[in-house]
Amino acid sequence: MGGFFGLSSKRDAVTDVFFGTDYHSHLGTRRAGMASWDKEDGFTRDIHNIENSPFRTKFDNVLTEMKGTSCIGVISDTDPQPQLVRSSLGTYAIATVGRINNVEEIIEEYFHKRGGYHFDSLSGGKVTTTELVSALIDIKEDFVEGIKFAQEVIDGTALILILKGNGNIVAARDKCGRLPLAVGHDEEGYCAAFETYSFTKLGYTKVRDLAPGEIVELSPEKMTVLAEGHKCKKMCSFLWAYFGYPASSYDGINVEVMRVKNGEIMADNDIKAGQISLDSVSGVPDSGTPHAIGYANESKLPFTRPFIKYTPTWPRSFMPSSQAQRARIAKMKQIPVHEFIEDKKMLLVDDSIVRGNQLQETVEFLYENGANEVHMRSACPPVMYACKFLNFARASSEYDYIARKIIYELEGKEGEKYINEYSDPKTERGKKLRQRICDKFGFASLEYQTLEGIVKAIGLDEENLCTYCFTGKE
Repeated sequence: MGGFFGLSSKRDAVTDVFFGTDYHSHLGTRRAGMASWDKEDGFTRDIHNIENSPFRTKFDNVLTEMKGTSCIGVISDTDPQPQLVRSSLGTYAIATVGRINNVEEIIEEYFHKRGGYHFDSLSGGKVTTTELVSALIDIKEDFVEGIKFAQEVIDGTALILILKGNGNIVAARDKCGRLPLAVGHDEEGYCAAFETYSFTKLGYTKVRDLAPGEIVELSPEKMTVLAEGHKCKKMCSFLWAYFGYPASSYDGINVEVMRVKNGEIMADNDIKAGQISLDSVSGVPDSGTPHAIGYANESKLPFTRPFIKYTPTWPRSFMPSSQAQRARIAKMKQIPVHEFIEDKKMLLVDDSIVRGNQLQETVEFLYENGANEVHMRSACPPVMYACKFLNFARASSEYDYIARKIIYELEGKEGEKYINEYSDPKTERGKKLRQRICDKFGFASLEYQTLEGIVKAIGLDEENLCTYCFTGKE
């Protein structure tokens, strides 16, 4: 996915943007970049691949080599960015987060039919999302109309951050508010970021969250609203369950608080259904841990950590490109605490079960180290649909998802008619889905959080949340 941080200040902005961008590293593992603006030197840009080295290591040089009173930084799982653009709107740097589903249609309608346009491309011939957004913006006579136009024609999601040639920053939340964007300030400047804690930790005070579709301009002195937003939003529910960092708050709702509450609701569901006999509750680290703490609090079962992740040398197990390498590294990182495993009936809580490959390795690891029973709970409903709006999961097909794979094994394509039944644990199809996954992965039992449960844990009305990956409803 990705995230960004921008600052327009009276003092040098590079150091704060360096740390602010680093605080978004959990959102992406492929590329990162920074662009600064200085009154005398103009624009400077630096972009690196971060697949095998963290942001901080690759960009420590910018603290001495880059300067400017305005700066933006981005973590990206897609394009090399920020991009530097020279157009009728002037020279500017732009970073985006999101996904565009109708790239070819946009290029054909707004560029080829109108005399053509030269696009750079990534390997495989794909046009970069950020360049396409900037090209759409440049069709109009100013940034505001250009951003509005881009948001109107894009099928998908586009969070936009622009560093202008005068040092001001334009920040725009996506039209449906699927992703967060907030503004902060101190005595010398204004900043915008995906993650609020990224600037509060640096001493900035939160001004507010931007509304869906809202566009603002930031200078060292003030925030100016360029286009009003609207109340209708579809905030990604998966941000709270998995992607968001525990210290994050989206539209005023803290991630860690939501996860603990979510675990409590799952435990209450199990208690009402007839609680199984267990010795302990544990989380699949790291994002599954707070869900497990909530489950343990509500069920009154002991919370334990039966294995510890060794992260100093392998902080992110999904860095390697091949699934075999990722699984091997994930297993290498798990160091058992035998006293919490041997002869125990354990319940594991994971943030979600998407493909289940690493989870299978974890369960096998626990049985190899003496576990008696391993029961599994997912803090999300079954993931049935590939996200159309964000790049949150790498999959070549929806049938890579374990729930859809099992449905296909049971009924072939005919099973697609009954996805809602398979999601429901009370139906015969729902019971078959869970039992087949148990048989495949060696779980003693399996249950998922319900859609109603995750909505309740977040605390927003369902109509204000995007649950497409669970329900297929836009």
